Amino acid sequence: MPVPDKVIISCAVTGSVHTPSMSPHLPLTPEQIAEQAIGAAEVGAAILHLHARDPADGRPTPDPAVFERFVPRIEAATDAVINITTGGSTRMTLEERLAYPLRRKPEMCSLNMGSMNFSIHPAARRITEWKHDWEKPYIEGMEDLIFRNTFRDIAHILRVLGDECGTRFEFECYDTGHLYNLAHFVDEGLVRGPLFIQGIFGILGGQGPDPENLVTMRATADRLFGRGAYRFSVLGAGRHQMPLLTMGAVMGGHVRVGLEDSLYLGRGQLARSCAEQVAKIRRILEELSLEIATPDEARAMLALKGRDAR
Repeated sequence: MPVPDKVIISCAVTGSVHTPSMSPHLPLTPEQIAEQAIGAAEVGAAILHLHARDPADGRPTPDPAVFERFVPRIEAATDAVINITTGGSTRMTLEERLAYPLRRKPEMCSLNMGSMNFSIHPAARRITEWKHDWEKPYIEGMEDLIFRNTFRDIAHILRVLGDECGTRFEFECYDTGHLYNLAHFVDEGLVRGPLFIQGIFGILGGQGPDPENLVTMRATADRLFGRGAYRFSVLGAGRHQMPLLTMGAVMGGHVRVGLEDSLYLGRGQLARSCAEQVAKIRRILEELSLEIATPDEARAMLALKGRDAR
């Protein structure tokens, strides 16, 4: 049997979905985002997936000036791969979502592989006190929004970031149809391997967190791309984070944690930091006799251009 890869741990630090009222530990200011990202890298995260928040009230922002208040600090303190979102939030235009990636030209960006309903609106029913006026309508409004990622949008990102900037992508796939969308771009010559596929499970509007769906996603990717042409990572939303990641790792995959994906460390226990989640999944992986990839090993596996290339 082939020797399995070392496992790449990605950490999604803050995202654009959870709001300040959901956890006092969600990083919102540039200082908090930098601190949590650096902490996650120190305990084993090779890739740091980054969004920005308005430091005044914690709402998602595409403002490059806000990104510049924490990304250089993270780069100075760690050797982790910096992965800048191109998803932004469902309320941002494509131009807003690309504003900072096109300025920064990072090694890696996320890329959502299809338009979809994307919502956590039922979560609003469980919150009785909101810290900021924007939060409740933001969460409830997801019920009537579409997360736009058309074929033309995706092709544009692949050209202006991939071809022109040398950025490679974390391809975020919320169902098997997104794998077929990715295969289309491979066939069109707009995407070249090795692919880094992030299978996402448990988001309302995407595939559910059933273990059978993980098996189906892996088998579909094998059929479309061939086992040696891609690397597969697993994102389990909310309470499904650790069980699905463990299953994915046993199947030879990589893992993603972070307060973007889940606010919890265990049942009823809010995670106090992204580093706590990274340390927990690292402990699980090492108990399974799996080795953890360093940032430079992740760069080699994913054929990244290197942190100093622009």
